[in-house]
Amino acid sequence: MAIKDFTANVISATKVVPDGKFTNSAASGVWDLSEQFDLVKGDNWPNAANLVPRVLIAGGFTSSNQRSAVIQKLDPRSTGNSSSFGNLDAAKVIHAAVASTTRGVFMGGVPASGDQNVIQYVTIATDGNASDFGDLTGNFYDGGAAGSNTRGISGGGNHSGGYKTLEYITIANTGDATDFGDLSTNRQETRSAASTTRFVCSMGSGGSYEGDNTIDYVTIASTGNATDFGNLTVARRSGCCLSNNTRGITAGGDGASSRQNVIDYITIASTGNSTDFGDMSSGRWYPAGTSHGNTGFISGGATSSANTNAIEQITITTTGNATDFGDMTASIRSHTACSNGHGGIAA
Repeated sequence: MAIKDFTANVISATKVVPDGKFTNSAASGVWDLSEQFDLVKGDNWPNAANLVPRVLIAGGFTSSNQRSAVIQKLDPRSTGNSSSFGNLDAAKVIHAAVASTTRGVFMGGVPASGDQNVIQYVTIATDGNASDFGDLTGNFYDGGAAGSNTRGISGGGNHSGGYKTLEYITIANTGDATDFGDLSTNRQETRSAASTTRFVCSMGSGGSYEGDNTIDYVTIASTGNATDFGNLTVARRSGCCLSNNTRGITAGGDGASSRQNVIDYITIASTGNSTDFGDMSSGRWYPAGTSHGNTGFISGGATSSANTNAIEQITITTTGNATDFGDMTASIRSHTACSNGHGGIAA
């Protein structure tokens, strides 16, 4: 057997340069230590702490009003279309999602019959179907969810006949949800965003279909009832929310009997009314929103005439109109989204 210095015929003597710092990049072979050190110092060497960046989009109504169980994924680093990730436990709509750097968690929703208290999760870096996590304290749909890297909170929506309920889970541990407190008012069709410390719940409908401009907040690490934060620029329901660690964004929805294209923002650490950010490309209700770092993603939803498969993006740290990112695998509304780098975790 021929002898190779250092490799002993086990490792190729030819190094493979990594194509990025993430764990799906290659860095095999025999390296000159100074070259490897330069890549490590430049934060371009694959290691377990560098997770594959992903945004997940799950469930929803198709254009033919069929419920979907499909989970899609997209790479937030560059524009492009989504692709298949796996499936939820059942086809469902108007559910909610939270995520840590490793797990995406989907809460409640409405399958083909009735509504659910089911919580399920996926490992974001690994394609596959969702697994059982536990149960909410009651059946839940058409509310908001957000959180920190540790806790996920759901709020508002239709919760076993109530519209004020807040509850929480510890994302790293499977198990049932625990009561957190209540929103300031009864509201369904709410949506939520978060920083590392605050959960913010906005919009909704308090028994009417004209929409609500209320914004509430709680401190994620504690429990208790929500406190008034301020008001949206436009009262509406059934839009979407997203955030980085500084700003909370509310986009789209239905208000004053028309689909809204409005995007507005708040500074999560303070209180006060929201400010105009820009516009979506069209007025839509039931889109889904999430973020990866400082990039916000708004996917799907329905105009007054049809669903869309559009994925749009915004830069959260600036203001301006949404721009095209790519397309989903289908035209979807009433779905949900999360990522392993949302703004409450990584800015």
